[in-house]
Amino acid sequence: QLRLVESGGGVVPPGGSLRLTCTAPGHKFGINKVSWYRQAPGKEREFVASIMYSNGTPEYKAFIEHITTISREPSQSTVWLVMDVMEPADTGTYYCDVGTFWGQGTQVTVSA
Repeated sequence: QLRLVESGGGVVPPGGSLRLTCTAPGHKFGINKVSWYRQAPGKEREFVASIMYSNGTPEYKAFIEHITTISREPSQSTVWLVMDVMEPADTGTYYCDVGTFWGQGTQVTVSA
């Protein structure tokens, strides 16, 4: 069983930035792909970004790669998601995913 813990959510003004963190206490990500998804109120969960933990290769949702950065710290089993120039449409619960394992999510609200 893999437990994932997300943190870093909160209220961000439009145009602001936020860094989310995903950790796996007691585990190492190894060669896994670690992904971030988000779910806005009343909408389906959607892919935001992922990273191959073994070599750091990122993948992003279309059209956001210029304002989003996913990275990892290999020795700490930690993955970060940095989002810049945030807008109200980015509001939602952000989840970390590794295979069939999901965290509980962290709430992000973009509001003035």
